Amino acid sequence: MSALKAGPESTQEPKLPSRDWIILPLLSLLTICFLAVSTESIARLVFSESKTGVGSCIVKDDPSTGARGIPNSVCWEKNPESQWIEYRFNSCGHRAGMECGPKPPDTFRIVMIGSSIALGERVQREKTFAALLPAELSRETGKKVELYNESMGWGFSHSTTLRFNSVLGANPDMILWILAPMDIERTSLVLPTADLDPYASLSLRAKAWRRAKDELAANSIAVVASNIFGRTRTALLLRHFLYKSQSRYLKASLVAPDTNMGYLKSELSEEWKTRLIAFDADAAVIEGQAKTAGVPFVATFLPERAQAAMISRGDWPAGYDPCKLDTEIGSIITRHGGTYVDILPAFRNIPNPEQYYLPVDGHPDAGAHAIFARLLAGELANGAVPELQAASYPKFAQKQGR
Repeated sequence: MSALKAGPESTQEPKLPSRDWIILPLLSLLTICFLAVSTESIARLVFSESKTGVGSCIVKDDPSTGARGIPNSVCWEKNPESQWIEYRFNSCGHRAGMECGPKPPDTFRIVMIGSSIALGERVQREKTFAALLPAELSRETGKKVELYNESMGWGFSHSTTLRFNSVLGANPDMILWILAPMDIERTSLVLPTADLDPYASLSLRAKAWRRAKDELAANSIAVVASNIFGRTRTALLLRHFLYKSQSRYLKASLVAPDTNMGYLKSELSEEWKTRLIAFDADAAVIEGQAKTAGVPFVATFLPERAQAAMISRGDWPAGYDPCKLDTEIGSIITRHGGTYVDILPAFRNIPNPEQYYLPVDGHPDAGAHAIFARLLAGELANGAVPELQAASYPKFAQKQGR
């Protein structure tokens, strides 16, 4: 009976003490901070990165030559998504896997030029297509083939024009120019100023504070917060696993700024057209020198990760064409008298080729390099270069006669 007679005030919940309104939010905030710090710590452990890299073996402040390798230097690098990689440069400053010097007798020497992909960044040298291609070509043609690699990190087209006499001085039987979207994006870049970290000398804490301070002066708090999070190892961890999904990766790629991904569009922007004009001028200089020296000049275009995935799928949204830049480059190379080897159509028959690239960094891994070597060898030995085709013809005829 006493329960039935209880007044309405007896059913009201007791009020929280004032201190709890402070303690509970603080506990929630501390929990969030603990989880964030723990996640970042784990991500930094799993996706660790070396403090030095290939850049330690490269001269990056000489505008007369552009970036060039330091003779007889050795560097080790670990990208967050890669294993430890060794970069060993010979006495001429090239990651060639051999010493520079006279061409061996009875050998078809290819001298290769290009930037980071051709150099083989993120891949052990023996697994790069620079190392694999000669054996593939020798097998295809029955000819002794040697590839001397003069490619260089940040070795974009204008930088290559500054060092082209060195390429001709290696006594090539053929020059092979390896191109990728970044080579057009940065065609006029001679020194790697765009890739240098202005806060590199600061500690991690000081770097974060200085960067945030500078960005707050130019952007809103929301934009700055997004940018800061985007540079954390937690963000890299999330992107690394999310980008393994082809559909998610392509969706993220197609909304990226035109400056980086505009080459995938069927109608190139004025910025990309301007870059192609600059590339055209450099190609004219390089190919003109090769023609004067009487050296066959061959170029090819290697797809970037999103581009390879789109070609493999065989469909893309309206307004996009992953082969557009490839077509433009091919036209430029052939117009100046060179030979263009187009391997992009072959990616239609490679399922999920994006799996052979580092998901966030974007550089091709050893699997992609093996694919490049196989495709290039097939095209080069199939008539693109008469000197190589001629050597393979007797073998072909012999097989046909069986």
